[in-house]
Amino acid sequence: MSTAIIVPATDRVSLAGVELEVLRRGSGQPLLLLHGFQHIDPRLPLVELLARDAQLIAPSHPGFGGSTRPADFGTVYDLVHLYLEFIDTLPKEPLTLMGLSFGGWLAAEIAVKAGRRIDKLILVDALGIKVSDRETADILDIFNAHPQDVARKSWHDVDQFAPRYDDMEDNELITLSRNRETLCRYGFHPYMYNPQLKRWLPNIKARALVLWGASDGIVKPAYGEAYAKLIPGARFETITAAGHHPEIEQPAALAARVRDFLKT
Repeated sequence: MSTAIIVPATDRVSLAGVELEVLRRGSGQPLLLLHGFQHIDPRLPLVELLARDAQLIAPSHPGFGGSTRPADFGTVYDLVHLYLEFIDTLPKEPLTLMGLSFGGWLAAEIAVKAGRRIDKLILVDALGIKVSDRETADILDIFNAHPQDVARKSWHDVDQFAPRYDDMEDNELITLSRNRETLCRYGFHPYMYNPQLKRWLPNIKARALVLWGASDGIVKPAYGEAYAKLIPGARFETITAAGHHPEIEQPAALAARVRDFLKT
């Protein structure tokens, strides 16, 4: 006898000329999750794991997944202001903001601007700052590096977790391609960071946890440690057997760290 898979519901929110696709699951205090290079697949185990302890709210950035992107909407500045407006639509109660990779960059920018509206901040393998000298690349250029190199540096276990494009349906490939094109538009120049963000990270008022895949080769753990030191009181931890996407490789371990942090 087969068991039906329950897919979390999504709805649509209209803001600033954008139709946002928003995944919602669970109940309790809200946890706003901002995704990384790809939008959140509702079937990911992490969705159910996080929803056990919070009301998970996971929008797809404009141009990702099922969200629209107006022609004149194409910068991180646009995204930050859109999400500040989105936060104003949420209940006025303690809000946890969590960002993965590119979404971690957005979460850091938002936390700077939102002040005490953000109660807790969780950054997971976040992008967004420059920590080395001008000649040293902190973040692997996923658009220009060889695909095999990108895969090797993205995953702890490449054979198990790297996407198998030949096995994907056409609609999945189209969405993946659209996500990648949109990511390039938002973060290509300068590549995946804001030169001014380091200056303002010390203004973050939220309690912060910075988590990193121990095997991340896109942005190495030393980058994460430097990130955490710029945020007052932030705690830095690594997740073993995970690369740049612990939400996929180690969802239970990631959810456990989040759960413990939410209880503090």
